[in-house]
Amino acid sequence: MLENVVLQQGGAAFAFLFFIVFTVIFLAMVVWVYTDAEQNSDHPAFLWAIVVFLAPLLGLVLYFLLGRNARRREF
Repeated sequence: MLENVVLQQGGAAFAFLFFIVFTVIFLAMVVWVYTDAEQNSDHPAFLWAIVVFLAPLLGLVLYFLLGRNARRREF
């Protein structure tokens, strides 16, 4: 009964919007890791994208800790 009340008050539209926003954020995160890994990592960028795709938060933390090279500018 409660589910019907929530859906009648726009709950389905909110859930759909919530799903779309987080899907776009998720895909943007995977694309960003891939493009960043191509420039800043010695490891294959495709593998880092797969890691972030399969485990988004853990993969992103691992990429920042292990995947990026600490490149320093030489003057």
